[in-house]
Amino acid sequence: MVLHISIGRAAAGAALTLPLAVIALAAEARTAVTAQEPQMRVLVAEGSELILRSDGDQPLLVHGIARHERRLERLQVRLRGGRLTLADASADGLASIRISTTDPRGIWLGRRRYRGDLVLLVRNGRIQAINQLGIETYLPSVVGSEMPAKWPLAALQAQAVAARTYALRQRGRKPDFDVKATVSSQVYKGIESETPSTRSAVATTRSLVLVHNGRLINAVFHSSSGGSTEPSGEVWQNQLPYLVSVQDHDQHSPVHRWNQRFDEGDLRRRFEETGGVERLSVLSTSSTGRVRSARIQGPLGSLVLTGRQLRQRLGLKSTMVRFSLLEAELEDAGGSIDPADHGSESAPQLIGLWRDSASGTGGAADPASTAPVKTAAPLPPPPPRAGLTASTRAGSISVTSRGTIVLEAAGQGYGHGVGMSQWGAHGLASQGADFREILHHYYRGATIRPYRPADDPSVAFSTGSEPALMG
Repeated sequence: MVLHISIGRAAAGAALTLPLAVIALAAEARTAVTAQEPQMRVLVAEGSELILRSDGDQPLLVHGIARHERRLERLQVRLRGGRLTLADASADGLASIRISTTDPRGIWLGRRRYRGDLVLLVRNGRIQAINQLGIETYLPSVVGSEMPAKWPLAALQAQAVAARTYALRQRGRKPDFDVKATVSSQVYKGIESETPSTRSAVATTRSLVLVHNGRLINAVFHSSSGGSTEPSGEVWQNQLPYLVSVQDHDQHSPVHRWNQRFDEGDLRRRFEETGGVERLSVLSTSSTGRVRSARIQGPLGSLVLTGRQLRQRLGLKSTMVRFSLLEAELEDAGGSIDPADHGSESAPQLIGLWRDSASGTGGAADPASTAPVKTAAPLPPPPPRAGLTASTRAGSISVTSRGTIVLEAAGQGYGHGVGMSQWGAHGLASQGADFREILHHYYRGATIRPYRPADDPSVAFSTGSEPALMG
């Protein structure tokens, strides 16, 4: 209506009102977008004592201590009697505290700075610090925490869309926070992990999410698959139609191939129930060759573990692994064997290491997606190393002669292998693929479109297929 009146006035001679009206409408639209931006609640710290401070001379704005807002440059909060208390004894028995600032440099909490507000409350005998901020403000740090900021923009953009989808899908699942700032959700390190390139990746994909059959997908990702990604049903309870096995493009990854070794004493510590390892039997593997179950036999008995449990026990990078038992006397190098991995460098962390998959239903592929890429067969296992007494992927290994036993794990990739491979995204981007092509490759049949209010889990869960947990 304002635009219509301005045009009329312009026709009457008031030509300057049209630009002003257009500017007013644009400003109103921006305000509406900001007001509708989904807010995230990120658990960033837990402890019995937390210290917050301002950055410079602009004080923190503290609510919850008194009836009126207090302005403080430093705030030290302790836990006493299950309630919050200030270290200077100026307030005690507080249920929660909210800290905000008008300073664009954010709020210091320990060694990190955060945008938005910080809410302190007590849960399970610990003080929790929950960072509340808009999704688009949260994401530049996530992208910079999950991927090297110097990587190609297309890879960073793919990470931004996957991370946005993953985060928004978690909203409302827990009463106090939506996601953690660690690998148990996705990594978020505050302002210091933002860079111009990560901010650009988020801005150029603003509000874009991945959906399948009208719902946000479970956009899990990992560092490197070792050649082929894993179907979700072979790692978690349900096979999701968009999380199938595809050929990866991670051959250049520093963890595409890796080795870890464990000496006899280390194996006894890791497998106390069996008294160490005399025999290791891989009972079953997935379609891509990842270990699904294995039996450990030692002097004190035997133990059957899932591939995930075995990975946790040994601290392996993935379950795409091949085991060998060696006699230490056969090794050329003397001295003890370091059980740490012998890879060239560590890879970016990943989300959902041990998470269960959510359920999903089928749907039509996105018509805008690129031509399908053929699924490749899994890469062959690494060649056996010299001096091994036995090796296996799906079978048994044992040492029959006496001597110091060493277990070697020769593996591929890093992470659960489901969804987008971060090193694969880097490889595709380096070959000229844009972020849409990358996402369509790893999340088959998913559609990329702007986020809608109806996508909010509190609305999506109302059908009864999943619990409706309101935040």
